[in-house]
Amino acid sequence: MKEKIRIGCGAGFSGDRIEPALILTEKGNLDYLVLECLAERTIALAQKRKLQNPELGYDVLLEKRLKDLLPLLLRHNTRLITNMGAANPISGAKKIIELAKAQTLSLKVAAVIGDDVFEFLSGEEHSLENKQPIRSQGKLVSANAYLGVEAILPALASDADIIITGRVADPSLFLAPMIHEFGWKLDQFDLLGKGTVLGHLLECAGQLTGGYFADPISKPVPDLDQLGYPFVDVFPDGRGIISKVKGTGGMISERIAKEQLLYEVLDPYHYFTPDVVADFSTVQFEEIAFDQLQVTGGSGIEKPEKYKVSVGYEAGFKGEGEISYAGAHAIERVRLAGEIIEKRIKRLVANLRIDFIGLNSLHPAELSKNSNPYEVRLRVVGMCENMEQAQLIGEEVEALYTNGPAGGGGARKMVTQVVGVVSTLLDRNQVKPSFHLFSV
Repeated sequence: MKEKIRIGCGAGFSGDRIEPALILTEKGNLDYLVLECLAERTIALAQKRKLQNPELGYDVLLEKRLKDLLPLLLRHNTRLITNMGAANPISGAKKIIELAKAQTLSLKVAAVIGDDVFEFLSGEEHSLENKQPIRSQGKLVSANAYLGVEAILPALASDADIIITGRVADPSLFLAPMIHEFGWKLDQFDLLGKGTVLGHLLECAGQLTGGYFADPISKPVPDLDQLGYPFVDVFPDGRGIISKVKGTGGMISERIAKEQLLYEVLDPYHYFTPDVVADFSTVQFEEIAFDQLQVTGGSGIEKPEKYKVSVGYEAGFKGEGEISYAGAHAIERVRLAGEIIEKRIKRLVANLRIDFIGLNSLHPAELSKNSNPYEVRLRVVGMCENMEQAQLIGEEVEALYTNGPAGGGGARKMVTQVVGVVSTLLDRNQVKPSFHLFSV
């Protein structure tokens, strides 16, 4: 058993920066690098790309992100675990092999599958959000179970250099190598809870080094333009020490970690994952050195009996239009513009929202009634059943150029086909993860 392992997080969402992962791999002395690039809407959109082309469905930035990373991973003997497989881990693995061949690199890639459970849904399963049958949401287009470490561990045992998955719970990407290296048992829930704490802290990458925390007045963070991403030294007892590469921007602190610990957590006593129901209430932080934070505590109880499933459905089309007004009487002119649009298309677009950006778009109007901004931007958005209705919204906003009020400029319009997302539960016995191994 190793005395410790070092795991870095080089991405916290699909559109994250690329260079922090390169820096971590080059200078971080990592055993494992995790790229966490998947969210509920991300995988639903990936499923739509796969329907249009069965060779697609993996992360759109996979090629760009891994082209320069592959040789560094091999040179520094760092294994990569990522969910960039999204809706198509097999094609994602083949693309990685293609990239390796182009650079005459030798490596093995394990593609973990089994999270796509669309075929198992009847449509009668109830949504966790509104308790209605999921079929009532609209035409279902995808269903992906949140797999856990049990799906990743066989791939790790294959000695693959890269493990690419579809929908896996974010902390599980980090917990799996801990179990693999330290020999933890899958029923040692106290240890799994501690490992889940560390995985949850790291999963959003730059958030843990101050990115989401920063406020230039009340919570200053240095050198955000060169924000370094975190790594953790994990010990066999579940203790971790979080740090970042020296010379990179951002900071490691107790205050930041406390914010991240509670990020997206409804009940810190019961944080449900496919591996364990973790208890965050006993977690303790200690700043043991500059940019070094020790994490202890945390625990867990037996894992849930069912997998959570993210279900995507066709939710219609979103039409948008924007135009700006500035100078004297900007507020009065933008309000008039909003009234014009409302009178013209309210009867055609049932779900219409009109915002005055700079005045009330983030907070209700009553909180902003005393504001007097010099410039305001009108934003009109509506959900429609078809593309033609959605296009009308932007067309009407653009027409304000010459149809009043005075001084409108910078108009834009856009139509987006929307994939909605709801959640449901599925019996574990229906889900059979496996992996395919590719090599070059």
